[in-house]
Amino acid sequence: MKSNLDNYKYVDKSTNILFNEANTFKVFYFNNLSDETQFLKQPLTNNYIQLFFCTNQDCTVAFNFEHCSINLSAGNSSMVYFKDEKMDILFKIPEKAELITILISIEYFHSLFSIEGNFLFNFSSFKTGKPIIEPKEISSSIKLILNQLITKQTNQSLRPIFIKGKVYELLSYYFSTTSENETEHCPYIASEETVSKIKHAKDIIIEEMINPPSLDELAKEIGLNIKKLKTDFKEFYGVPVFTFLLNYKMELAKKLLQEQQLNVNEIASQLGYSTSSHFIAAFKRKYKITPKQFAKS
Repeated sequence: MKSNLDNYKYVDKSTNILFNEANTFKVFYFNNLSDETQFLKQPLTNNYIQLFFCTNQDCTVAFNFEHCSINLSAGNSSMVYFKDEKMDILFKIPEKAELITILISIEYFHSLFSIEGNFLFNFSSFKTGKPIIEPKEISSSIKLILNQLITKQTNQSLRPIFIKGKVYELLSYYFSTTSENETEHCPYIASEETVSKIKHAKDIIIEEMINPPSLDELAKEIGLNIKKLKTDFKEFYGVPVFTFLLNYKMELAKKLLQEQQLNVNEIASQLGYSTSSHFIAAFKRKYKITPKQFAKS
């Protein structure tokens, strides 16, 4: 297993950074579609409140050195604060893992939360500059927001506004201290059992993307009626079932093209397209350039 810090590559801004606004916050999305663990590094030159959300698999985040790390299990998050302004965040993302990271500048954090909001976390440690590491299970409402953050389709010019709004919404839930919030359920989906079925549906269409089941077949397999499958899947993932699958295929295609180990015909076959021309047309509709042009860029 790799362990040398030289093996950590710098975060690819074009694929991993969803939002980056000076003096406010940064949003990173790591989705490892490869068959190998990814080792990524993000240097920081300012003070940040750091929020990490691990949605599936287990991830590790370290600070300057591998031994100074936190382990995030699937469905859990952690808030981290170090007084150090300069540091490297080291991300260890195993295959098929997803990790969402939000870095909020200290000054902006203060502007969001008044002095009365100091109860939001261990303020005595924050005030004295002591490190803060506070793990927390990801609530149902935050799960919904995270999924909308990474999957919701919006006009490109409106995307920054949408992301900022979702981050504000996420923070309001994350720092809520009411007992109602701690026992909450997703506001749109009836129960955790239903959420589990919706996630199972997602796993099925990804696993069988070459020949995916119909909506009727999928609904029967997970034990929901079609109407509930369609409604709840869209609420949870932000898009309809087969739009989600198309987006997944296109993201996977980008990864495969970047690795440059497969040609367009091979990628089209792996994604379940009967001909490469169908794949090329779908890719161009999504990204406004052909796969060949993307690979060259």
